[in-house]
Amino acid sequence: MESLDGNVAIITGAGSGIGRATARLFAEQGADLLLVGRRIAPLRDAAAEAAELGRKAVAHSADMEDGDAAAAITDVAIAEFGRVDILINNAGHSSKVRSMLHIGPEEWDSVFRVNVEGVYRLTQTAVRDMVTRGSGTVVTVSSMAALTPGLLGGAAYSAAKGAAHNIMRSMNSELRSKGIRACTIFPGEVDTPILEGRPLVPSAEARALMMQPEDVAAAILLCAGMPHRTHVQEIVLTPTQSRDMTEELRVAAEQKTVG
Repeated sequence: MESLDGNVAIITGAGSGIGRATARLFAEQGADLLLVGRRIAPLRDAAAEAAELGRKAVAHSADMEDGDAAAAITDVAIAEFGRVDILINNAGHSSKVRSMLHIGPEEWDSVFRVNVEGVYRLTQTAVRDMVTRGSGTVVTVSSMAALTPGLLGGAAYSAAKGAAHNIMRSMNSELRSKGIRACTIFPGEVDTPILEGRPLVPSAEARALMMQPEDVAAAILLCAGMPHRTHVQEIVLTPTQSRDMTEELRVAAEQKTVG
């Protein structure tokens, strides 16, 4: 695996969870970073961690539900660093209501704006910069929900993460000849703050069986750090041990309103 020294990476959802772990790992490997999320305070903390490792890191607040704000992130990266070499599409959220029978259009649209519209708008502008140099890597953190849709992820999230995967597949079909690598990672359960949005929040015992953010970050680094002659297209990650989800699925099936 090659060093990321001299590379500029955009990481969305960088204030916590997988994004924060990826920012730390990329800084250790020599990348300069534009760290993106809604809340500026944790982004500044993540940027400070990168600075302690000798890297330049800029915190940038943007709401990925806003397509124009997502598209403008690349301009910020170019203004700060002059280029974009790596894009990590990590930001995402699911709906509180998971059932296809009960989810409302506002929640459905919100999930698609972040997980599909935001990915499309940011990726498009970042890749336009990459193409000018004939090299670049885009890694999108999808979900096992894209491969095995159901109540655990929810109808909207499963569909949106599947759409994000197909954006990456489309890019590979069109842009590999231009030096662009698009990679999709499908994690199973990871112990991150997104779990707090589930209809029934998993217990401490359940979380102990899940993967940790740094596990997924290591897979992201594999995609980005491979010699450019090698393209990791997809990685599926799951906890080693399965667990009983019966009660969580029952609650998810019955959840009808947000809150």
